[in-house]
Amino acid sequence: MKLVLLSGGSGKRLWPLSNDTRSKQFLKVLEDQEGTRQSMVQRVWNQLETVGLSDSAVIATSKTQTEMIYTQLGTDVPLIIEPERRDTFPAIALAGSFLFSEKHTDLDETVIVLPVDPYVHDNFFERVKVLDSVLQSSDADLALIGVKPTYPSSKYGYIVPEREEDGFYHVERFTEKPSEEKAVTLIEQHALWNCGVFAFKLRYLIDILEAKQLPITYDVLSAHYSDLPKISFDYEVVEKAKHIVAVPYEGYWKDLGTWNTLTEEMATAQIGKGIISNDSENTHLVNELEIPVTVVGLSDIVVAASPDGILVADKASSPKIKDLIGGFNNPPMYEERIWGWSKVLDYAKYENEEMVTKRICINAGKNSTYHYHNLRNEVWTIVRGEGELVLNDSIRRVKAGDIIHIPVGKKHAIRAIKELEFIEVQTGKEVVDTDFIRLYADWEEILLHYYSSQAQVIV
Repeated sequence: MKLVLLSGGSGKRLWPLSNDTRSKQFLKVLEDQEGTRQSMVQRVWNQLETVGLSDSAVIATSKTQTEMIYTQLGTDVPLIIEPERRDTFPAIALAGSFLFSEKHTDLDETVIVLPVDPYVHDNFFERVKVLDSVLQSSDADLALIGVKPTYPSSKYGYIVPEREEDGFYHVERFTEKPSEEKAVTLIEQHALWNCGVFAFKLRYLIDILEAKQLPITYDVLSAHYSDLPKISFDYEVVEKAKHIVAVPYEGYWKDLGTWNTLTEEMATAQIGKGIISNDSENTHLVNELEIPVTVVGLSDIVVAASPDGILVADKASSPKIKDLIGGFNNPPMYEERIWGWSKVLDYAKYENEEMVTKRICINAGKNSTYHYHNLRNEVWTIVRGEGELVLNDSIRRVKAGDIIHIPVGKKHAIRAIKELEFIEVQTGKEVVDTDFIRLYADWEEILLHYYSSQAQVIV
């Protein structure tokens, strides 16, 4: 049995904390049993380890989220990296081709696909294990998990059963986000919430790819990824399947995809600097800024502040945020990287030049990549810590108070000996992340390249 966890999202439903690189599953607003703040993806991965499924799991994600996953879960977590963000059918197709051609998984082995961020108890994943045997015994095309509804919700899709057999249902049809009145009728028919978990034999997916004349090997499919239809797995596969069964789950399950549902599971009403007055009931404040935020006399609201923006919303209306900010195309102002984090402090655009000011922190023992830029100059002011800098043909120690000028085209990398923080000012005609030519990532590789270059010069 193989598990494929889908990690995607545009980062708009929990704006302004979430953005294109830090989607909702990476927000550290939950708490573990020791009271340490954790993200949804950390919580789920820990649960998989607890029930013994992590060794069978792989995460399918986009290039923009790889560093965030490595930062939160460690660099040993296996990833399938999509060349670009498309939809769940291309992502699952790529994962299937990876298991088939790279991992040589048997075609009769069960593959289970699930979101990377369900808020569930551990027994949910024990139920996931049942999908394998149900798929084998029923000879179905697909086996799903359906959550027994606790109230008539209009937020979820429903799996409508035809008949029950040996602990699972044969599925008659699906109903997508009905009205509450219609949901009452569906529940009376024993309909289940569709939580986006489904299983199939690898052969079933490979046969679909071949029928569509799509590549079944990972390298080729990855190279032609942009040719795949941008469509969900539900529309492309699930709705066309002839025989689907569903395993019911009666435990705790919640989609923490909006501010009103997320705040229900937060252990504290306030994160970050600020004050919530005593007469503000059921109000949450999440503040990532260095300035305090004060909430007085307002109940049933959420206030969220980050470098990307500020949100003040009635909790019941917070699901509207994704549609309201749909036109926002600003680059992320805050990013977590495998080496630390960066925060945009200021951006200015002049007639022929742009300027971006960032605050950057590199964790002790970590380093940036060895890279250069064709279009921008950089000036670094070291404000804290100690590190080692490679700049084209020199290597030297840097410390608080040092100012470093990095001209266009100069190859450079920096490693933190002690946690290092500096202010970076970028100037040029186009100071964007695409103006980034990466050479090496590992510090030993960087030093090896540097010293070999010096040896060539000496010869």
